[in-house]
Amino acid sequence: MAEKSFKYVIVGGGVAAGYAAREFAKQGVKPGELAVISKEAVAPYERPALSKAYLFPEGTARLPGFHVCVGSGGERLLPEWYAEKGISLILSTEIVKADLSSKTLASAAGETFKYQILIIATGSTVIKLSDFGVQGADAKNIFYLREIDDADKLVEAIKAKKNLKAVVVGGGYIGLELSAALRVNNIDATMVYPEPWCMPRLFTAGIAAFYEGYYANKGVKIIKGTVAVGFGTNENGEVTDVKLKDGRVLEADIVVVGVGGKPLATLFKGQVEEEKGGIKTDAFFKTSVPDVYAVGDVATFPLKLYGELRRVEHVDHARKSAEQAVKAIFASEQGKSVDEYDYLPFFYSRAFDLSWQFYGDNVGETVLFGDSSPTSTTHKFGSYWIKDGKVVGAFLESGQDLLCFLGNKVILLDDFYIVCREESNGLILSFWVFFPSM
Repeated sequence: MAEKSFKYVIVGGGVAAGYAAREFAKQGVKPGELAVISKEAVAPYERPALSKAYLFPEGTARLPGFHVCVGSGGERLLPEWYAEKGISLILSTEIVKADLSSKTLASAAGETFKYQILIIATGSTVIKLSDFGVQGADAKNIFYLREIDDADKLVEAIKAKKNLKAVVVGGGYIGLELSAALRVNNIDATMVYPEPWCMPRLFTAGIAAFYEGYYANKGVKIIKGTVAVGFGTNENGEVTDVKLKDGRVLEADIVVVGVGGKPLATLFKGQVEEEKGGIKTDAFFKTSVPDVYAVGDVATFPLKLYGELRRVEHVDHARKSAEQAVKAIFASEQGKSVDEYDYLPFFYSRAFDLSWQFYGDNVGETVLFGDSSPTSTTHKFGSYWIKDGKVVGAFLESGQDLLCFLGNKVILLDDFYIVCREESNGLILSFWVFFPSM
């Protein structure tokens, strides 16, 4: 097949790729200079929709409704947009080999792509139970959720028959959001995870207690402190039950697994410097190889706020890191500079009628405030983390304006806390008073 050459190539078709393409257009990329190569069959879309409205029986999300960049309130980039901008959107094309020394990429179909500047936006892939040798993990109707094809298969299974019993393996983002979506579909759902509470990487025990109680009130059964060690199947190879390590066996017509992800960096193994499981970059997302950038889930970058290298798996970082890399590329070409990436970690989720957001870091002393009862009519509550007398992290359910807390001084009194915003001269501009519930 004929070789194709581009000045810029983005490998990957997820959120980061879409936002990078938009930034290229803003920076004035010329027609024919940029290619986006994706193994998926559709243009980049807002991936978080797959575990939310895509599965709803009413108000269902479908493409083209959630193509990037609607997730940040921007223009929806339909396939026609790429053509109008002179950007080559190359879909259903999996890159299976990358030679960074010769600036060459090869596809599964034998196509060859040359580039001058490469952006790696391959994201991450799901960790499968078969990776751990779990018996029966390859049975039919065991689902993972990463791409739109995965979501389509799950939707088909949900519609296949009534009175389904579903088991969700994992208590993180996917576990919580999918358990809620299954219950919205009136499916009998049981969530299983090994940790002492849900979302342990972010939630404290106090925060988790609200969500576990709320989900239980919605009919989601929760089993903690154990893992799936095997699956039973019928004569058609379909899953029939989930065997737990503690000896229990759960009936299941479908199983959804959400036990984490891992960065898709295999193509570049041994060619770029790696750190903490990802491709190491600087504050402009340049890798150790000239003219190669890495963004989104796959990048381990200097988190300026905390003075350390981190890899962040979240859509907010995917969007912002992609934009930063493209700005840095054009600035370099013009002999200019851009500010270093100064990222404030941000996470959010929506399920049932809940909506939480988190900014910062969950380290230090924790203060829980508001009404965190699972039966609360408003379910408005929050938490903040205090370290060295400053607010370093803030979490809020069903509210707004968390950013006002971060970095501010904390005064601890007998029965309440005062968070003060100060000017450099020590003048207090405003303050918030909290009566913690624990």
